[in-house]
Amino acid sequence: MTYDVIVIGAGPAGSAASAECAQSGLTTLCIEEHGTIGYPVQCAGLLSNAAFAECRVSERPVLNRVCGARIVSGTGSELLLDAKTQKAVVADRGLLDREMAKGAADAGAEFLLKTAAYNIRGTTLLTRGVNGHREIPFRLLIAADGPRSSIARIFNMPRAKTYLAGIQTDLAHECDSRFVEIYPDASPDFFGWMIPSGEGRVRIGLCSQTGVPELFAEFRKRFGANSIHLVTGTLPLGLMPRTYGHRTLFAGDAAGFAKPTSGGGVYTGIRSARHAAAVAVTCCEADLFADTALAEYEQRWQEDIGRELDLGFRIFQLRQKISAPEIDALIHALNNPDIISTIIEYGNMDRPGILVKKILFKPAILRCATPLLRSGLRSLFRV
Repeated sequence: MTYDVIVIGAGPAGSAASAECAQSGLTTLCIEEHGTIGYPVQCAGLLSNAAFAECRVSERPVLNRVCGARIVSGTGSELLLDAKTQKAVVADRGLLDREMAKGAADAGAEFLLKTAAYNIRGTTLLTRGVNGHREIPFRLLIAADGPRSSIARIFNMPRAKTYLAGIQTDLAHECDSRFVEIYPDASPDFFGWMIPSGEGRVRIGLCSQTGVPELFAEFRKRFGANSIHLVTGTLPLGLMPRTYGHRTLFAGDAAGFAKPTSGGGVYTGIRSARHAAAVAVTCCEADLFADTALAEYEQRWQEDIGRELDLGFRIFQLRQKISAPEIDALIHALNNPDIISTIIEYGNMDRPGILVKKILFKPAILRCATPLLRSGLRSLFRV
């Protein structure tokens, strides 16, 4: 049997693509290298309301609901942002991923677990796994196989611009469950986090380009409890130069769709997957699979989230230039009733562009900006 579409990877992006393709009448196969969908969990599980809605699942994966954030500098300066209404949920990612996969299966997609793609010969995908070696014909591939994408390696596609390493653990710890806590000084080029994941339990973690074990060991001392569950992962930032080619559309972390401002990839990953599925339907109906036909995918996601991702990556690059004292000065500058009100009104975890333009040139921010920072701020407005 020749499948119209084979999706590689059964995370949120892969399951969303599989569901959309199957619902549109395409014969769809989704392969997943792990034996259980949703594991290992390599995500903090903090999803904006919009991101959770994109998942199209029940409320069962929700562990906690948050209404704001507390930003804490290395010197103890704090900025509290309290929207007083739900802004995000903390999700059980294993359960969420399984519900999304079930939705795709209910729509008609087939799944193969414990199966990995290791080569492509023409329009045949070569796999190995629990069912041995298989050769599976296809018309189009959607690669949603994460930051170490085997499909990108097979085709020698240029990859995301930057990769961060991350460590996260669950701890028994009491906190105000309404607020996520952000620790910008925990990592010199990103940040650390504490996410309340239920009664008396939190997730703490950080990402960085170098020295992650040492940074995490120091950061963990703040909380003092024994780890319940420890995971490591890779975070791709900055999109691959081209997200299509060789009868393949690259979605989610495989293409570097994670948000450079927060590291979250569920919202942007699912948005990319839905665009990939729409183009897959068009290509299969027209029987056109050349790069000129696949290029519509890039046009679609660029119009949707491209500007936000580009701005986010420039903010990430600016972050590399800001020292700990400058971070502390910025926290003090942001701790202004007018600015806090603006952040609460316009803040959007998934689409930060409007907020950036609203606050960066407020007098309180400019007064604390060094010449280096001002130069960096100007570079944000090439959009």
